Amino acid sequence: MSAKLPAPDVVKEQILKKYPRKVAKKRDKAIVVNAPGSGQEIQANVRTIPGIITQRGCTYAGCKGVVLGPTRDIVNITHGPIGCGFYSWLTRRNQTLPDSPDGENYMTYCFSTDMQDENIVFGGEKKLKQAIQEAYDLFHPKAIGIFSTCPVGLIGDDVHAVAREMREKLGDCNVFGFSCEGYKGVSQSAGHHIANNQLFKHLVGRDDEIKGDKKFRVNLLGEYNIGGDAFEIERIFAECGFELVATFSGNSTINQFENSHTTDLNLIMCHRSINYVAEMMETKYGIPWMKVNFIGADASAKSLRKMAAFFEDDELMNKVEEVIARELAKVKSVLAEIRPRTEGKLSMLFVGGSRAHHYQELFSELGMRTVAAGYEFGHRDDYEGRAVLPNIKIDADSRNIEELTVEADSEKYAPRADEAKIGRLAAKGITFRDYDGMMPEMEKETLVIDDLSHYEMEKLIEHYKPAIFCAGIKEKYVVQKMGVPLKQLHSYDYGGPYAAFDGAINFYKEIDRMVNSSIWGLIKAPWENGGPKIRAKLGSDD
Repeated sequence: MSAKLPAPDVVKEQILKKYPRKVAKKRDKAIVVNAPGSGQEIQANVRTIPGIITQRGCTYAGCKGVVLGPTRDIVNITHGPIGCGFYSWLTRRNQTLPDSPDGENYMTYCFSTDMQDENIVFGGEKKLKQAIQEAYDLFHPKAIGIFSTCPVGLIGDDVHAVAREMREKLGDCNVFGFSCEGYKGVSQSAGHHIANNQLFKHLVGRDDEIKGDKKFRVNLLGEYNIGGDAFEIERIFAECGFELVATFSGNSTINQFENSHTTDLNLIMCHRSINYVAEMMETKYGIPWMKVNFIGADASAKSLRKMAAFFEDDELMNKVEEVIARELAKVKSVLAEIRPRTEGKLSMLFVGGSRAHHYQELFSELGMRTVAAGYEFGHRDDYEGRAVLPNIKIDADSRNIEELTVEADSEKYAPRADEAKIGRLAAKGITFRDYDGMMPEMEKETLVIDDLSHYEMEKLIEHYKPAIFCAGIKEKYVVQKMGVPLKQLHSYDYGGPYAAFDGAINFYKEIDRMVNSSIWGLIKAPWENGGPKIRAKLGSDD
């Protein structure tokens, strides 16, 4: 570590000493000084301590908002009070591109049953049926999804029974439900798992037609087209010669989900939100999966080479190298200008599952150092790698989520990679069903913090004075009042795309503008302007 930076163990001690004893004991396990290769464990995927201001969202947000939200031709109905219905709207800057000007796109609509007091008392199933019928009459969609919010689970409405009844009644509309009540899990991660299960049960495998004219067929899982990321990845895939069958779920359609089992390879971007579908598709259909990362120019090139190597086709591999060479030339030209202005500056990233890992690639390309990072809803394997999976204990919260029993399909199971091929690729360093996690790739003596609290965020900024802090909308304005620019990596503010090569260029330019603006040194927080101050002291923890 640089002599100018505080020792991370000292920073950790300073953070913990202000907590009550029991709180400090628990948070101690979630804050680790990174030591790659040491076998250290981090506490993750446990409930947030009451009273701490957390970054996390709820199970419903993970199911509806993250996984199903970017699909343009499914009418997604939030069953619950209208407050939760706000998240039925397009709040995350997911983008999509219908096949024609009059193509179906329901993403900008907000569908809710708007449950009232009488529905809470007497039940809301009747109102839900009416809402499904009304949506069908207005739009005639191919599918309708029902998303349960907290009151639905508390009063016992059976959204799955309603879905079966209405599916039979409507005939040509696939209606299915999600038991994704907000309280059901530790964080939005539970909602991802629930969404994966229902997508697999109700959509994947329903359309066997081989579509497209390219022979190198892939699915991209865990890419949600924030700010147009998927468009840039789609451009690169098309130029290389890959047929993108389905994206789960940026710029996606119901038919792409139904047809996704016809592909040859699954690619996982966000490991936490979508690994469940990848594993089930491998078991049932024989489709292998590999971890990729299209955030960062070098990472994108590495991922494209892994994809090409899988298909073992010389013409494809040559085409991929041609595209990489052309794209990297543009990237390096921009980077040569910008990097001298960003070299050596400090960054911190506390966002979702995988983004806090992936975006370190872009900061590294800029010559910036990530001194602290963590996930909102990560599990231990997202931090330490999948090698720790056998050691992760299943707790009561995880048991709330249905575990599907999946077996090889008697007609559609067809292994896309035999043992000989897997062995050949392994000799080249290409592995399947694997993710090394964030911690092994972070610098030694950096801080890794799961479920960062508001207080911990302020102390990190106070100690390290980073050039930029990456988080979400809840943290944005507080951080900026401290004189530090904040880049939203949930919704990209108004920027993007940041994926692949053109995305990297966009990111370099935005970070250059943000960290080299003089305005941040002129900002004073309201409590620094000489006004009255309220001081308080934590009580006893007995």
